[in-house]
Amino acid sequence: MLKRMQELGFVAVELNLYLDTHPNDAKALEQYNLIHHEIRQLQMKMDEQCGPSKGFGHSMNVGNTWQWAEQPWPWEM
Repeated sequence: MLKRMQELGFVAVELNLYLDTHPNDAKALEQYNLIHHEIRQLQMKMDEQCGPSKGFGHSMNVGNTWQWAEQPWPWEM
């Protein structure tokens, strides 16, 4: 899952840069939104299985303790 997240992140950055110079490209906008949706779905799945994987408000912390301190890092799995 981590590898797929990295791949999707790369595609999102490239599409973001492309859209900076081609803001009316409907196909690129559609691809960007599809990638965004896939990233969000995968992020939720990763968080559910492995604990929060992104900080600063991008991953939900469930429970009464700070899960960052309890979960192994993705590269430790």
